[in-house]
Amino acid sequence: MVLHVRGINVASDSAEEFWIDGDRVFRDKQPGAETVVDGGFILPGLVDAHCHIGIAPGGAPVSSVEQARTLAMIDRDAGVLAIRDAGSPFPYPELDVDEELPRLVRAGRHVAPQRRYLPEIGVEVPAEEVAAEVTRQAERGNGWVKLVGDWIDRSTGDLAPAWDEETLTQAVKAAHQAGARITAHCFEESSVATLVSAGIDCVEHGTGLSHDVINEMAKRGTVLVPTMINIETFDRIADRAEEKFPLYAAHMRALKQGFPQLVSAAYEAGVRIFVGSDAGGGIDHGLAAQEMLRLHAAGMSTLDVLRAGSWRAREWLGVEGADFTVYHEDPRLDLRVLQSPARIILRGKVIR
Repeated sequence: MVLHVRGINVASDSAEEFWIDGDRVFRDKQPGAETVVDGGFILPGLVDAHCHIGIAPGGAPVSSVEQARTLAMIDRDAGVLAIRDAGSPFPYPELDVDEELPRLVRAGRHVAPQRRYLPEIGVEVPAEEVAAEVTRQAERGNGWVKLVGDWIDRSTGDLAPAWDEETLTQAVKAAHQAGARITAHCFEESSVATLVSAGIDCVEHGTGLSHDVINEMAKRGTVLVPTMINIETFDRIADRAEEKFPLYAAHMRALKQGFPQLVSAAYEAGVRIFVGSDAGGGIDHGLAAQEMLRLHAAGMSTLDVLRAGSWRAREWLGVEGADFTVYHEDPRLDLRVLQSPARIILRGKVIR
């Protein structure tokens, strides 16, 4: 069935109408079309650029492809029509072509240090095997590799890089040689500095960023996905760790406290920032719009937040097609509108 859509295209700031036939969009009138949108404000689908549909609520790997599919549908029904899964312990390549799900861009499993990461989530390898494992995980994703740049070191009682500088640098090189982009979990200060200097494509979280590293990211075009919803959990993490690891607990609290200012500094420096909720494990799915509100509170303009969570993010991920979320009210006037899509069209089909 050919669909007809008419309304305000937020990306172009203009009144437009177009026709959808399958996964193709036409500007010329198509015969026999059914009008499914007549008014409202149109976005090309929200994007959650840090999401884990392979991790179940509570933090364990999902137990089946169907469970991963169910989690992805929660995001879809919230208007998220493209997902970058930033590391999955459960393989689900068949979902890449599931027409009922958001378009999936994904890494394989996290490449993580031995006995220092979340149980069952990452492939834990010693330094001498990191580059080879990055190459293997590039084959298991569809364009991305996820590295754990740092985590708590129980021997010192604080955050520390997962491996030495040379190993981190070689991991970035291995991903690029394999034709993949690479991103990394980074809380701590030195790991993110090393990885940005090594030419990593994206930084997840980035709580340990310095202003010098932010400027280097802007110069290199390194992307930041701050996952501000996740960072809000740092006080709870610190409370649980306080008795055994007081240094780590204090560090986590300090990182959380200064993070909104770091995000603002990155934005002002011209670092490309995209929306990611870190859904999976301890963060619920379907919260991309709430993450966008947090980015706005940190200083991003309303229009730049919309770009970061919609059309610019789709361009960054290489996502195309007939995907649209439609809202009764103008999200440029109030981003809270994004939490209540009036119409969702995915791959040329009306979801609701």
